[in-house]
Amino acid sequence: MKLLLIGAGNMGAALYERWRLEHDLSVLESNEAARGALKSRFNDIRFVSEAQAEIGSVVVLAVKPQSIDSVKIAGKPRAIVSIMAGVSLENLRERFSADLFVRAMPNLAAVYGKSATTLTGDDGFKREAMELFERIGTALWVESEQEIAIATALAGSGPGFLALAAEAMGDAAVSLGMKSDDARKLTAALFNGMGDLLANEHPALLKQRVCSPAGTTIAGVASMEINGVRGGFFEAVRAAFNRSNELRTIK
Repeated sequence: MKLLLIGAGNMGAALYERWRLEHDLSVLESNEAARGALKSRFNDIRFVSEAQAEIGSVVVLAVKPQSIDSVKIAGKPRAIVSIMAGVSLENLRERFSADLFVRAMPNLAAVYGKSATTLTGDDGFKREAMELFERIGTALWVESEQEIAIATALAGSGPGFLALAAEAMGDAAVSLGMKSDDARKLTAALFNGMGDLLANEHPALLKQRVCSPAGTTIAGVASMEINGVRGGFFEAVRAAFNRSNELRTIK
């Protein structure tokens, strides 16, 4: 597949690393520091100075949403794939010319090939889009942009929520006497293992298995319920979802 990647910040660089060996990939990046960082990692990277889309090519927009006005694409690619939060398919179709349009919402774990990416858009590019983003982790196709907004709140903002939980749990262990480095390593290992557990078992059943009668885990769970932790997560996802919908109104 012939790809033009516009924007090569943290997420764009992660996409480039996973796609570069399988596709004919060019990069347009206006920031000199970002170009230098990529060049130091990938000697064979091919930069271009303008977005010239060839027939049958695919353009991936990985710039920040507020930079959309600076993006100019010459020619008409087969597809445009955007990872810009809050920029709707309607907005993309108004601004750019292409046969097909797809929105994709990867998350920070793309750097390690473990992103949870949600996609939606034109079915004519569904298979290819799914294949591209399965290279950086798990990909899920949904049928509406409303679901993209929900996914953004859950999987896009989720690393921030879980980082807060991980920091709090580690700090709690330190307060009880564990060394800070040991608490961080143990917390990281805990979260790493939880991915496999949750992929194979419903969280309610997993919690039930861990909570023995009058045991340590159920004592901790009871404390979390009393302190409204579950409600806090509900409100965090809802707040992120509402903000995602607000951003969709940006033109």
